[in-house]
Amino acid sequence: MDDYVQSVERAGGRVRVLDVGESPRRVVGEIQGLLLTGGGDVDPVFYGEDRHPTLDDAEPGRDEFEIDLARRAVSADLPLLAICRGAQVLNVAGGGSLVQDIPSFHSAALAHSVAEPRDGRAHEVRIDPGSRLARALGSEVDAAGTCRVNTRHHQSIARPGRGFVATARAPDGIVEAIEKPGAAWCVGVQWHPENFCATGGFRELFESFVSAARERMPPPHL
Repeated sequence: MDDYVQSVERAGGRVRVLDVGESPRRVVGEIQGLLLTGGGDVDPVFYGEDRHPTLDDAEPGRDEFEIDLARRAVSADLPLLAICRGAQVLNVAGGGSLVQDIPSFHSAALAHSVAEPRDGRAHEVRIDPGSRLARALGSEVDAAGTCRVNTRHHQSIARPGRGFVATARAPDGIVEAIEKPGAAWCVGVQWHPENFCATGGFRELFESFVSAARERMPPPHL
């Protein structure tokens, strides 16, 4: 959790860490932006599929809490950044589905579960030009429209949720990012940009998110 907190704070934001016992309805009324973090797998019951043997459950109650929270945040057009599991939660909250195990789904897939080093750039992703993600990544995207990322996941987006589009893919075709066109700021990435907080990598992504959240701040009382 420290990397997430430091990434947001270094981008100028203030952090409130949520608990699964909180009310999603109340939370959405109290915050200016939502960051959904990584973690265990989303139970496939939430997108109408049977469990794959490789499923690694998240903490009890977390799926229900975060899916409800994501739906309410999207409905309120709250700036939202979703990372790894968070991107999967966001997609499921929008009615989409997941690839439950990349190696089982795609025998020629790249290695997407490279745990160490946590900030090691394992492969490139191609970013859709003109997307919110491309603008937010800034200097991370090269002249060819690609960006090198770390990778630590065995699941990915299958069918994008309603209103969402895939805006980045790995060379093997695996979806690496989704976003909601027309939203104030709603992006999910499959890699872990927070792991680069010490070196400044992906800082522009967090700054873009925090800037969008800051615009939701109520005006100061005079």
